[in-house]
Amino acid sequence: MFDVEERLTLDERSAVDFVLGLRKRWADTVYPALRDEYGATGEPATTVADAGQVLRGLPLYPWFSHLERVQQKMLWKIAGDAVLSRREELAEQLATLPEQPAGSLGLDPALELPDWYTDYDIHIQPGSFFSDDMSAYVYEFGARIVMLRDNDGYKFHTLFAQTALPQLPAATRVVDIGCGFGKSTRPLVGRYPTAQVIGVDLAAPGLRLAHAEAEAAGLAIDYRQADGRATGIEAGSCDVVTGTMVLHEMPADAIRETIEEAARLLKPGGSLRFLEFMLTGDPLRDATIQEHAERNNEPFFHDLFGSDLVAVCTGAGLTDVSWTPFDERRNGLQPRGWGDRAEWHFPWAVLAATKPEA
Repeated sequence: MFDVEERLTLDERSAVDFVLGLRKRWADTVYPALRDEYGATGEPATTVADAGQVLRGLPLYPWFSHLERVQQKMLWKIAGDAVLSRREELAEQLATLPEQPAGSLGLDPALELPDWYTDYDIHIQPGSFFSDDMSAYVYEFGARIVMLRDNDGYKFHTLFAQTALPQLPAATRVVDIGCGFGKSTRPLVGRYPTAQVIGVDLAAPGLRLAHAEAEAAGLAIDYRQADGRATGIEAGSCDVVTGTMVLHEMPADAIRETIEEAARLLKPGGSLRFLEFMLTGDPLRDATIQEHAERNNEPFFHDLFGSDLVAVCTGAGLTDVSWTPFDERRNGLQPRGWGDRAEWHFPWAVLAATKPEA
């Protein structure tokens, strides 16, 4: 399969590089300057709400806020134009599959997508991720820039698989909830070579792209269109259930129901691992994370941060529940914390739990 980025014109490449540069300077130059302004105001705030109030009064704040949202809009315009101008070729790629596929694709045209999923253009992506087959290509393209190219070659998700998932040489089934276009699912094949790997998502376009790319790579992955709260997979059949970057895009009830479904799927002794956001304890940084959610059309951050997921996991019958920071630039799981990072960054962390032995 060809990659859209391999076919970019000089003008398209220049536009991509401009947005990437803008995003990097927003994170490593504008944000530290904002922190300096905040520090000069006097006694630091002790709560996220108080820090947010101070933040919004800083002279640099309107620029910080505007740059974050406008570069995201520019990103999707560039990615959308690049993909849609190649629609015919890309559609043909999706339809061109091996006569004897290694994996499978199961779509459910009758699946009713929840309102909380369809009512927002998540990440400000026009039409979001579920509306058209090309939307999956657009998201795949744009996600590379969002991650500042730190996930090229699926480095981020490979680190998650290598550092946060348990070693299980005899694993027989692993499920990835909210698999999107498969970036989080593909590294699971290398981590668990003896297991059936299943990717579950609401969006048919993402699953079509995930399946096509897995087949092109010769990876045996079974992709299924289903709600992560009711996957249809047999209870007690999975060694590991994962999800990356998905819970923060759900309301609180759906987060709880997804954790309960993951617990239902696990075998006794099985492991749950979700890579998600976590508040850092730094009021200013956490206030900018909350504001990021507002500017990036991700309305359920507050639901995630307001949910006690340790208690949710415990209520679902899981034990050994913990959160551990995760840093894509510092080799994955970080038991000692994120360290001192001056630039703005996503505060990733891994939620881990175990289903008790019978």
